[in-house]
Amino acid sequence: MRDTGSSPQSAPACPGPDPLPHGPTRYRVPPGAVDTHAHVIGAPPAYPFVAGRSYTPPEASAHSYLAMLDATGMAYGVLVQVSVHGTDNRLLVATLAANRERLRGIAVIPLGLPDRELADLKAAGIVGLRLNILYGGGIGFAQLDAYAALAREMGWHLQFLVDARDLTPLAPTLAKLEVPFVVDHWGHFPVSRGLADMGFQTLLALVRDGGWVKLSGAFRNSVDGPPYADTIPFAQRLLEAAPDRCVWGSDWPHVAHWKPMMNVGDLLDLLADWVPDAAARERVLVDNAHRLYGFPPI
Repeated sequence: MRDTGSSPQSAPACPGPDPLPHGPTRYRVPPGAVDTHAHVIGAPPAYPFVAGRSYTPPEASAHSYLAMLDATGMAYGVLVQVSVHGTDNRLLVATLAANRERLRGIAVIPLGLPDRELADLKAAGIVGLRLNILYGGGIGFAQLDAYAALAREMGWHLQFLVDARDLTPLAPTLAKLEVPFVVDHWGHFPVSRGLADMGFQTLLALVRDGGWVKLSGAFRNSVDGPPYADTIPFAQRLLEAAPDRCVWGSDWPHVAHWKPMMNVGDLLDLLADWVPDAAARERVLVDNAHRLYGFPPI
């Protein structure tokens, strides 16, 4: 497995998001659209960063995130516990609790929490747990079975931040999970490896057989850079494999990204190439996400 953890001294600072987000220019965002992947980040010392983090981000407030949703036409959002805060979910939970109708969350927790704390997480809007083997501060796969059992008990799903090249040895275990699972950013897969790569083919097989995948992270997977056209055939293969289990995420505020910062509107415009058919695009932005995260049906 890949280990990208680092010491605080070597965890480089990354820039904040574009301060003037806008919606797509190539289509109208449908009513009820969901951004299924974003983070809120607090500022130390009130919200400490973990010592083993891989990057050092600026603050990303709930107010700024909600403003981004409004500016881009997104009705709902899903916040994922950011790796730099480790298992300190306080900011995530407070943000969810204050916006219960509009937001859902994915937590990062240690095993063994008291039943009352688990119930409080669920009441705040937590709908899943994240396992992460790419960035320092995350929880890996060593206790996957225990987390899967907990997710099943709570009615949650699992979300994996994993390099697709590591999926092949994991695939037999993932295929046997009795809870839904979601792969972030279609596996942080560098498109230079090609469609025939074993890791990408494993990802396709997993989502074809019941897994979910986030059509997100183009700026992480692209080799050519903006407008990320080299990612199009990969996203389209995933959509063909699982049209009812693909969702879209902005990955705001685009942490651990040091290249020129994109606007969320640029990423939404790319979705027009990933999913050219308007009905299929609405399924990705609305129907699939509502079903997975428990937002009200449209």
